[in-house]
Amino acid sequence: MRRHFTLTRLAGFSLGLIFSASALASEESQLVDSINLYRSQAQPCGAQASQELPPLTSDIRLVLPANGFGDLQESLAQAAYPMVNVQAINLSGPRSSEAAMKAVRESFCKVVLDPQFVDIGVSHTGQDWRIVLARPLLTARLGDAQAEGQKVLELINSARTQPRQCGTQAFEPTGPLAWNATLETAAQTHTRDMANNNYFDHKDRTGGTPGDRAELAGYIAQQIGENIAAGLDTPRKVVDGWLASPGHCANIMNPQFRELGAAYATDPKSDAGIYWTALFGTQ
Repeated sequence: MRRHFTLTRLAGFSLGLIFSASALASEESQLVDSINLYRSQAQPCGAQASQELPPLTSDIRLVLPANGFGDLQESLAQAAYPMVNVQAINLSGPRSSEAAMKAVRESFCKVVLDPQFVDIGVSHTGQDWRIVLARPLLTARLGDAQAEGQKVLELINSARTQPRQCGTQAFEPTGPLAWNATLETAAQTHTRDMANNNYFDHKDRTGGTPGDRAELAGYIAQQIGENIAAGLDTPRKVVDGWLASPGHCANIMNPQFRELGAAYATDPKSDAGIYWTALFGTQ
């Protein structure tokens, strides 16, 4: 499935300032940082709140002229970016990254909070801004769901051996998690449901929570936590994204968790193409 859209918002015109190249780069990187901070927390957007999302990765191939309105597919093909889905936000009027972020929050929250997008490019000329968000083709050759889930476990256990700052929370090194087949079953069920029904949420279509799904699978927990991801095609990308997101990172480093089950599922008809679930538990 291939889609591309161009979204435009016009703010009031005012005289721009002349910035040096370094200042421009700083403004652009500040906007990327602001968008990623916005994504890292649940946000009200439309009729429902978003999920906490890992940060978008800056990709130079997505930095397109701020005042250009050409065909996105053609531009990204020329830049050798193997995109599947892409959206561009064009802003005219904001004089700073703060003003641009305000316009994004007010008019384009659904775009920047869409979990399918994993890469971003921002360009800025005067008061014109172009924000391109994209998801590339899945290129990794993955093994079965259990094998890749256990790779997620290995990466998480490696992360737990180091002290880590997860947002405002500081964590000491902690012990490894053990693989749990029952949690894997619950994770696989939810991941497959998200992929086949094209949604991204900790609540399933019946309103069930991670704890509900663990219990239905036969895992009676004292404590349950869940991380989900979409659009990322290797365990390394998934875990790195979680570690860069305060809430996901806190689950990974939580010393009270003792076990984990994880899985992925793909569906080419879904927006994100690939989905992941890691289910943390303590019995």
